[in-house]
Amino acid sequence: MAKKALIAWGGWEGHTPERSAKIVRTLLERNGFDVTLGEGTAMFADPQLASFDLIVPVITMSTIEKAELQNLTLAVRGGSGLGGFHGTMGDSFRNEPDYQFMTGGQWVAHPGDIIDYRVAVTRPDDPITSGVSDFAYRSEQYYMHVDPSNEVLATTIFTDAHFPGIGGVVMPVVWKRRYGAGKVFYSALGHNADEFAVPEMALIVSRGLVWAAR
Repeated sequence: MAKKALIAWGGWEGHTPERSAKIVRTLLERNGFDVTLGEGTAMFADPQLASFDLIVPVITMSTIEKAELQNLTLAVRGGSGLGGFHGTMGDSFRNEPDYQFMTGGQWVAHPGDIIDYRVAVTRPDDPITSGVSDFAYRSEQYYMHVDPSNEVLATTIFTDAHFPGIGGVVMPVVWKRRYGAGKVFYSALGHNADEFAVPEMALIVSRGLVWAAR
């Protein structure tokens, strides 16, 4: 039986949520998933949410109802996987620390906006990053507040060029973690749908989502 995935898209249009969600749907379908795609957070309140093997939020900022968030966190704690990327998972519901506790991080800045930087693969032995060498990337370099329990797979180093005082800071870019019985995957890459054209970015997201699924 195929694994079931739910993708919910919405929020700030600058992150191309609908286009990105449809690309993720294609990636998951290529990996044999039965995918449900929908707009908004209402699906998180579905009593059957925990039947999904993977939940992928593609929602920037926005808000979530308390009952929706409670149902979502219970589903992941119970074993549903959670995976996502950039601000569509790492900056989804700013007023909800329960959500941030689950995801393992929160976006706080991207000094310089769209810039050139490097991503260093720190765990080449992990199935998500296996065979991926360090690579150059052009996008927002996410400065995040992150959970020390995250298992970090890739990092980036900041300079003082765009904000003084952060030069030399090593920031997680890709991580995985546990939340109760559920597996959680996150990549800070993917400002808009066009970035899925970068092979390393798309491969890491695809593998990470497959890993997170129950």
